[in-house]
Amino acid sequence: MIQHVVRVHPSRDQFAKTEQLAWRIAEVACDDVSVDQPVAEMIGNRIIDNAAVAAASLTRRPVASARAQAFAHQGVGAGRASLFGCFGVSVSPEWAAWANGVAVRELDYHDTFLAADYSHPGDNIPPLLAVAQHCNRSGADLVRGIATAYEIHVNLVKGICLHEHKIDHIAHLGPAAAAGIGTLLGLSTELTYQAVQQALHVTTTTRQSRKGEISSWKAYAPAFAGKMAVEAVDRAMRGEGAPSPAWEGEDGFIAWLLSGPKATYRVPLPAPGEAKRAILDTYTKEHSAEYQSQALIDLARRLAPRIGDLNRVREIVIHTSHHTHYVIGTGANDPQKMDPDATRETLDHSIMYIFAVALEDGGWHHEHSYAPERARRPATVTLWHKVRTVEDPLWTHRYHSADPNEKAFGARVVVTLDTGGSIEDEIAVADAHPLGARPFVRADYVRKFLMLSDGVVASTEQDRFLETVEGFSRLRAGQLTHLNFVANLKLATETRRTGIFDWTDAGQRAERRTVANAREGKDD
Repeated sequence: MIQHVVRVHPSRDQFAKTEQLAWRIAEVACDDVSVDQPVAEMIGNRIIDNAAVAAASLTRRPVASARAQAFAHQGVGAGRASLFGCFGVSVSPEWAAWANGVAVRELDYHDTFLAADYSHPGDNIPPLLAVAQHCNRSGADLVRGIATAYEIHVNLVKGICLHEHKIDHIAHLGPAAAAGIGTLLGLSTELTYQAVQQALHVTTTTRQSRKGEISSWKAYAPAFAGKMAVEAVDRAMRGEGAPSPAWEGEDGFIAWLLSGPKATYRVPLPAPGEAKRAILDTYTKEHSAEYQSQALIDLARRLAPRIGDLNRVREIVIHTSHHTHYVIGTGANDPQKMDPDATRETLDHSIMYIFAVALEDGGWHHEHSYAPERARRPATVTLWHKVRTVEDPLWTHRYHSADPNEKAFGARVVVTLDTGGSIEDEIAVADAHPLGARPFVRADYVRKFLMLSDGVVASTEQDRFLETVEGFSRLRAGQLTHLNFVANLKLATETRRTGIFDWTDAGQRAERRTVANAREGKDD
């Protein structure tokens, strides 16, 4: 790996583009190295993982809304990209990236990578798959593109912290997806360079997406980044340029949105000819909750039998990392995180709620654990409000460690009982983590897919999809639509409310009829 020094350069420096981070990223994207077998295997795992969580979210309102928007962009010549769950529907690729991206992200239940910042690298797969389908690329092309997207995404997350400046982590996703599409399509370094910069520029948003009362935008945000990446590549291919240098310019990303003109970042990237293996550093979720809660759910399962009667609990203190304390803990100072009427998205970012429910239930469920009646249960609310977090420098150090054997996302928990005694335990990584008690392998991804798609995808279709993934790198041009499963239930293509994209000729005629009937005092 090469450590690239990234800092602000005044315009008068005439900073050469070949030295810019975007150009270095484009060079990696255009380096046609072979993909190692373990990497290809893991890409298959993550395709299964994405399909699993998408299947479980198909009927949820945010996913139905995104799908309805995508449906408005189909028709002759509109596109050849397909949608999760739908048979015989082709839409424009950026809208497939949008709808499928929301489906993958809605339950916060797929892969993760944590370092200087947060990320869900699996969010790269929907835009790359959509473009590959639309542009008649092969399975081998898709493998190379996904390997690049993960490589860039993971290394940006290693080198540049966005959270400390309250910038949402999709600012790393947009450039990664653009780079992956560049590899997928075999674009030149120049075109990929322009697309990467455009994608950074249009996907820089604030962290309010994940603060306070968290809304469905949390699921939409990465889908937006994927959609913007597709459009950025399209513009670059047509000869359109980007704000440059995007990271290093004196009015650019680092100077005004990150640590300022005097800051220096170091972003690792593969050397020429070096294999792209970053996906192997990432990990998925066994539980449908924010990643920093994964290990603590496992710890709660372990602690519950030792505590016994939870009415004995006086206080629970979770000693953990800076990020866990300030993002999903009491250090965030978000009253919504303690509110029984909070949204699912907010509860997903409350370790106090998650730990209390996991103690009571001995586990976690992607639907039942977030049900309003579950969150409002009096005993749960009482226990929940006894939980608080504190930052422990040791866990913060382990969170940021570059040593994979030391790096950890866990905590030490002290449960104080009403007798004055206490029970303590700790956990470094989730059970499903590569270094955990039960690391996820292909069989676990398959089991997750079968569980989450049960009742949504017919058994024959489940088998067909899984068989396709086994040999997906050998799929020929035109066959990549087989990587989208078909649901065995009728999916709503309309939501209770319509939007601009529903304003078709037929819709306008219906609106005029409604207005006319209203004037005449009639019901339609």
